Amino acid sequence: SFFSVILPLTRPALITTAIFTFIWTWNDFFTQLIYLFEPEKFTLTLALRSFVDASSQSAFGPMFAMSVFALLPIVLFFLAFQRFLVEGMAGSGLKG
Repeated sequence: SFFSVILPLTRPALITTAIFTFIWTWNDFFTQLIYLFEPEKFTLTLALRSFVDASSQSAFGPMFAMSVFALLPIVLFFLAFQRFLVEGMAGSGLKG
């Protein structure tokens, strides 16, 4: 009964939660800033910060390429699961 009734009804909500958790974890900056010290272990968000130096001069070409590279997994994850995201949002509203 759980697997045939409850789980199919909660699947859109669980997938919506997984999408938001993935996006928030992927974009997290301060947690990695606290725990990672070696540049070889930096995540993409920390590596993007290294393109800006103290003199406020930036390498815009590589920074733009790395920004696109950092956004690509989020866009692909969203496109793969957008149907469940819409179902999860619509399922939480009023029915009538």
